Amino acid sequence: MSLLRLCKGINPNVSRKTASDYFSSLRFSRLIHSLGFTTLKAEEISGSQPAEVQNLVQGKWIKSANWNTIVDPLNGESFIKVSEVDESGIQPFVESLSKCPKHGMHNPFKSPERYLLYGDISAKAGHMLALPEVSDFFAKLIQRVAPKSYQQALGEVYVTGKFLENFSGDQVRFLARSFGVPGNHLGQQSHGFRWPYGPVAIITPFNFPLEIPLLQLMGALYMGNKPVLKVDSKVCIVMEQMLRLLHDCGMPLDDVDFINSDGKTMNKLLLEAKPRMTLFTGSSRIANKLADDLNGRIKLEDAGFDWKILGPDVHEVDYVSWVCDQDAYACSGQKCSAQSMLFMHENWSKTSLLRQLTDLAARRKLEDLTIGPVLTFTTEAMLDHMKKLLEIPGSKLLFGGEELQNHSIPSVYGAIKPTAVFVPIEQILKPEYYDLVTKEIFGPFQVITEYKDSQLPLVLDVLEKMHAHLTAAVVSNDPLFIQEVIGKTVNGTTYAGLRARTTGAPQNHWFGPAGDPRGAGIGTPEAIKLVWSCHREVIYDVGPVPHKWQIPPST
Repeated sequence: MSLLRLCKGINPNVSRKTASDYFSSLRFSRLIHSLGFTTLKAEEISGSQPAEVQNLVQGKWIKSANWNTIVDPLNGESFIKVSEVDESGIQPFVESLSKCPKHGMHNPFKSPERYLLYGDISAKAGHMLALPEVSDFFAKLIQRVAPKSYQQALGEVYVTGKFLENFSGDQVRFLARSFGVPGNHLGQQSHGFRWPYGPVAIITPFNFPLEIPLLQLMGALYMGNKPVLKVDSKVCIVMEQMLRLLHDCGMPLDDVDFINSDGKTMNKLLLEAKPRMTLFTGSSRIANKLADDLNGRIKLEDAGFDWKILGPDVHEVDYVSWVCDQDAYACSGQKCSAQSMLFMHENWSKTSLLRQLTDLAARRKLEDLTIGPVLTFTTEAMLDHMKKLLEIPGSKLLFGGEELQNHSIPSVYGAIKPTAVFVPIEQILKPEYYDLVTKEIFGPFQVITEYKDSQLPLVLDVLEKMHAHLTAAVVSNDPLFIQEVIGKTVNGTTYAGLRARTTGAPQNHWFGPAGDPRGAGIGTPEAIKLVWSCHREVIYDVGPVPHKWQIPPST
């Protein structure tokens, strides 16, 4: 179809002379409409043009007197100003949560139309994120605050959009599906319902600034809760913009509170507001402190020292090498699912695997952010950890182990080349080395070891002693080998087979740890129901009372 015919189909009065200008104006108006929620342009955020992040409470966007300046992780410029609430400013947030009753904003007996409302909001928001200009906006904004390659950032936006699509229409109310069981006599039935907690809190980290907070936030809202959301201040600008998009899609302004603060202030808010449930994604140390402070009213997706086992059957070395590189070093290793330890059967060491891992790691460049700043470990800390590992007898540096060259990453962050250290399997289990070897370095760093057929029990012993059981991979097409390993491990998200990986979880399967009753999941209906609702049993017993019933003797 010609441009003129296309434009005339919209406006019959368009002439050949004005068709081009008219089409341009249509594209511009569509762009303005689709990005009408934004208050900034990702590409323009800089030291000379800093962006501002506000708080949302009781339906109003507010600023505080305190501003936390966030530095650009690539050059150290002060490029974002976050309005942070201090301990004296938490009262409006406490009051907001206190207005939500324990039975929630909606439940199967109260305001059921809100299930439909959130189905509609999800449909609209999913459609928005599918628009190229909107997905590009969020991908670039993610890159600005949590530098990763454009493809990795866009992948985060894609998964988030697909999640929203999954819970459009009637899918939200299906989350609250109940069941009935016949009773003991006529008129008696027991019904099980999924019930909200009411006032809840969500605390999420920096590494997935859109996907993790959005998926947990929507799960909380779907089930009828009133959440206060806190995202790591380094990346909170992404969720601030996403909340504005959700409002644009029909979410009531006072359904969610959004707070920026330091950890001490947030801890005080939790103790005073007393949310009925708190979801925390982050470090094990803080997770355990919160579990104590909140008397166990918490769900956790904490640290992940994630492992991969290459079984004795060798296939597709090129493919397996590529997946290992992606698992260990995509997003500069800053994924809770990143491959932290690789157990390589001796058959694999006879292949080109290690050489290919070295070559693939060397391809990663700061210029395209396939390697980049590490936001929770300094260069010095990571290299110091490497030096300690190299003091273990038999250990050796396989590749990396150096600071990135020609960079302007500020010293508060880390900047090292993708690194792998080999440690003999016999040494890992020694008490003096185990904690060191299995220390999670949230960066482009992994430990590699080798085992023989007879040493599989040693590998399983290493895994049994670990305390974090998030993701894992068993790379083998040998069903008996897979059966042996999966049967003696507990990781909540475990991939098995030739194409097994540890990272890249889509929206269509459970992602979360196992082996801990506090464990939280994300993404699926099962995860949402587990984390954001509890079971309530209602037993109907309407009679009739039997004819000529008489009061029986006391029992």
